[in-house]
Amino acid sequence: MGKEFPKDFLWGGATAANQLEGAYQEGGKGLSLPDVLPGGKERMDVVNSPDFDFKVHEDKYFYPNHIGIDHYHHFKEDIALFAEMGFKCYRFSIAWSRIFPNGDEEQPNEAGLKFYDEMIDECIKHHIEPVVTISHYELPLNLITKYGSWKSKKLIEFFERYAQVVLNRYHDRVKYWMTFNEINSAAHFPIMSQGLTNANGGADKKNIYQAWHNQFVASSKAVKIGHEIDPNLQIGCMILYATTYSYDSNPVNQMAALKANQENNFFCADVQVRGHYPAYTKSLLAKYNIKPEDIDYTQEELDLLAKYPVDYIGFSYYMSTVEEVTRNDLNSSKGNLIGGVTNPFLKSSDWGWQIDPEGLRIALNELSDRYQKPLFIVENGLGAFDKPDDNHYVADDYRIDYLREHIKAISEAIDDGADVMGYTPWGCIDLVSASTGEMSKRYGFIYVDEDDHCEGTFKRYKKQSFDWYKKVIASNGADLD
Repeated sequence: MGKEFPKDFLWGGATAANQLEGAYQEGGKGLSLPDVLPGGKERMDVVNSPDFDFKVHEDKYFYPNHIGIDHYHHFKEDIALFAEMGFKCYRFSIAWSRIFPNGDEEQPNEAGLKFYDEMIDECIKHHIEPVVTISHYELPLNLITKYGSWKSKKLIEFFERYAQVVLNRYHDRVKYWMTFNEINSAAHFPIMSQGLTNANGGADKKNIYQAWHNQFVASSKAVKIGHEIDPNLQIGCMILYATTYSYDSNPVNQMAALKANQENNFFCADVQVRGHYPAYTKSLLAKYNIKPEDIDYTQEELDLLAKYPVDYIGFSYYMSTVEEVTRNDLNSSKGNLIGGVTNPFLKSSDWGWQIDPEGLRIALNELSDRYQKPLFIVENGLGAFDKPDDNHYVADDYRIDYLREHIKAISEAIDDGADVMGYTPWGCIDLVSASTGEMSKRYGFIYVDEDDHCEGTFKRYKKQSFDWYKKVIASNGADLD
């Protein structure tokens, strides 16, 4: 058994448009970044090659994001299943290229806006609070190929127009928003959040920091727009958080862990939450031979950041990481998204991600102490090989065990004093993996009959974890058995 959570705690689940909607050329949608990302474990190798051309090559690759789980045509069925689990909220994203197919149009695509009208209304019909990510790893492709992606200041203008449209359209039904998904992930794989890779400047850290600055400004503009429309709207940032340990008590490794924390976990949040660049910015830039004056910024932009910080911190938590810089005889934790060495005290998932529930409690304490803002765990979950029986039933005790321990950690962090708004486990229904483009890396409470090449019946089936999570929500976290 667990402890009951705060009365208004937002239990739910999370997805992203590009990973489940499919229908990539329906309803006036334009091409987006994920539409040119091939499926398979070699996805990132292909993307990081210097000759990656941001085009579809169907003669060489398969593109699972084109189909997703066909949520575009199944969203009513899927949301009904979420409601059956008792979701209080559902975090999803709007596909920018459904609203502005090329990203730089003057007028939005009405068919795209109507689709999200229907999705939002369906949530509300089932008493589910929509939680919307404005940009979740799905930049319109034209903004990459024509303008050079987020290293161009032109994208601030295009994002502002996009944010203005969606905030005006849905503000009466959507209270909770986030601007950029895992904005800090560009420290390790800038292709997803910034549209930058080795082929278009992603290897140059100056471009990464310029893109971040432009995104910070765009995010503040969205906060400004939202608060002017309705001061009660809650607009947050969203970061990838990996609790960072030193391998041992060697002061050199302790300092390495501190520096890694600053660069990987805190830098983007420091700017978006506190409204200004942190004191360590100059030394962080110097690490890559960048001077502050190398970044194109204005005082007006800095004033905007100061005036319009975010209201809360959304974050993903899947793993922790370990820093060790004094030895070369330790195994690197290659499965972990941001590297580090293997933690001998932890087990790993099927994909090599180290499982650390206590690290989530630490993360919540660290973020709470640093920012004194509400925290929203908007991604957490176990990607695993699920093996359905002849009746398509998945006995996923391993997923239940993972989630149970992380929910206990959240409860303990709340007792520690952290202000936690809610919890939306990632991939509440099976969807295409962002990192590998696979369906076989499954996270959901709902099994979708579909393989890595999008072959199958696309029927939805409840896993064992479906009824378990339903019980957790019904008891407000008190019943975890």
